[in-house]
Amino acid sequence: MPEEDLVDIKFRLYDGSDIGPFRYSSAATVDMLKQRIVSDWPKGKTFLPKSANEVKLISSGKILENNKTVGQCKAPFGDIAGGVIIMHVVVQPSLAKSKAEKKVDDSSKKVVCSCSIM
Repeated sequence: MPEEDLVDIKFRLYDGSDIGPFRYSSAATVDMLKQRIVSDWPKGKTFLPKSANEVKLISSGKILENNKTVGQCKAPFGDIAGGVIIMHVVVQPSLAKSKAEKKVDDSSKKVVCSCSIM
């Protein structure tokens, strides 16, 4: 693989710490990056992604789509020789779990009202 097809990427977490940098091919997909983040997530962090679907990557102010490649996501100023691209990581728990927990909570909060007219 030619050297120019490789990109160094560092992932910045919510607390300012980093994962990486790692070297990726320009053909690697954003989904592959997310899977690497989940597998290399530092121990002891407050938020822990359970799957790649809970991870959002932001580069140059844009949320990256899973099917895009690293080459498609590179900003023009990311082409600095020897430079490392920094992508911000946001962990967003899945909504399905939150909705299921909400349904359980709602069932215990039913209000019964009765009126008597005399």
